[in-house]
Amino acid sequence: MIASLRSSRILSVVSLSSPSRLLSTTAAQVPTFPVQDHGVLPTSRSPIVTRLHFFNSVTGGQGQIPTYRVLDGVGIPVEGAQVPQVGLSYSNHCRVASHCALVDYYEQMMLLPTMDNVLYNVQRQGKISFYHFGSPKHHFHTISSPLATQIPQAAGVGFALRRDPARRDKNVACVYFGEGAASEGDFHAGMLLASTIPCPTIFLARNNGFAISTPAHEQYYGDGIAARGPGYGVDTVRVDGNDVLAVMDAVKEARRRCLESGRAVLVEAMTYRVGHHSTSDDSFAYRGRQEVENMKKIDNPITRFRLYMESRGWWNDQEEETLKVRLKKDVLAAFKRAESLKRSDLRDLFTDVYAGEEPWNLREQREELAVLLEKYGEAWEPWRNELKRFRDEGKKLVD
Repeated sequence: MIASLRSSRILSVVSLSSPSRLLSTTAAQVPTFPVQDHGVLPTSRSPIVTRLHFFNSVTGGQGQIPTYRVLDGVGIPVEGAQVPQVGLSYSNHCRVASHCALVDYYEQMMLLPTMDNVLYNVQRQGKISFYHFGSPKHHFHTISSPLATQIPQAAGVGFALRRDPARRDKNVACVYFGEGAASEGDFHAGMLLASTIPCPTIFLARNNGFAISTPAHEQYYGDGIAARGPGYGVDTVRVDGNDVLAVMDAVKEARRRCLESGRAVLVEAMTYRVGHHSTSDDSFAYRGRQEVENMKKIDNPITRFRLYMESRGWWNDQEEETLKVRLKKDVLAAFKRAESLKRSDLRDLFTDVYAGEEPWNLREQREELAVLLEKYGEAWEPWRNELKRFRDEGKKLVD
């Protein structure tokens, strides 16, 4: 929850590796045991003790895992925090390199809610269904609706990257998921695979407090998702997910660790979901409207970042209004263009998943659809109009 996010002056990392690999100069807190020199178990490095001792903390009983933060709720750097260095950008209207990159980040943050608002209204008009993003150019796999399915897939991608001499020192895999998906078995399968193979994969858990209508306190009893990382021997960090500079710094370091060690890293970003889960969800049925409005005011990530840039003289009200107008215009233009494009061949519905020979069950379904189209495709107007939107108009279904 945003209200419970705490400031931290260092990027505290929970790790089972050597202290030299920690971001902080101070080693992470670990459980303390009354150890005497009784040797270790022959099959491990676990020291033998003579006193019964249970533990239930990855911080040695010193409270919850800390949260890394750079900017406070009003965009002011937290005392003792180091504002991360921001790389170069290719914007045409920037004055210095840092300003260029930060403006780029802010524009991307503003673009997403602009798209959501436009496409939400378009969906309400029945013009589109659920929409998912993807980009082959940027190696961004299309978002998958089933919970957690892409977590073990990302571990597999990381393994493939490590086996490729041309990419093992340049690329890592990264998978995004919510704390609800972390309750699925696929989360543990992916973590286990990536930690034992090992695989250079970043597991980025966005803990927004709700798995649809189930609040986080009903999803798990332990200390969030970050507490699970050390159990798999994975370097782990918890970060303020509403602080773009903290998230950027944490993920940048996570990527460096992946490349350097060839192993997985877990990042838990703490935030609060102010919107509905989807267009078919009414979140006010299970939480108060005032709670949501309060969270928007207390710690809005866009407002926080904008206040930071304004304090540096890098942004103003006029630029804000100009950006809003431009982004809405760009999104509407892109949607209008997409509406005019023909859809891919209808046959692609059956051929874009499996390589090689077509599975028998898909072949049967394809042939069944072909029979239905032949019978009703021209006779029923809704089907006739819909088929015209495909490049092949459904005529390539049969070999």
